[in-house]
Amino acid sequence: MKKNIHPIYRYVVFYDVSINYKFIIKSSIKTKKKINFNGINYPFIKIEVSSKSHPFYTGKNKILDISGRVENFKKKFNYIYD
Repeated sequence: MKKNIHPIYRYVVFYDVSINYKFIIKSSIKTKKKINFNGINYPFIKIEVSSKSHPFYTGKNKILDISGRVENFKKKFNYIYD
């Protein structure tokens, strides 16, 4: 393997700011921020959404009422169809 061409693969703490949740996984993401997590210093990244806060994974999906959208489009643009 060539030296100095591969990214550093290490443990990184990700912080979901929407629900104040921290988790640690391996990543090659670059960051200069550090945080002490469980007594060990790790690189640190803030994120907006994780699997703990995303509606798809939490089961809190919002169902949108989309019935009639095609009909409204056809009516708005005088679309004639057979």
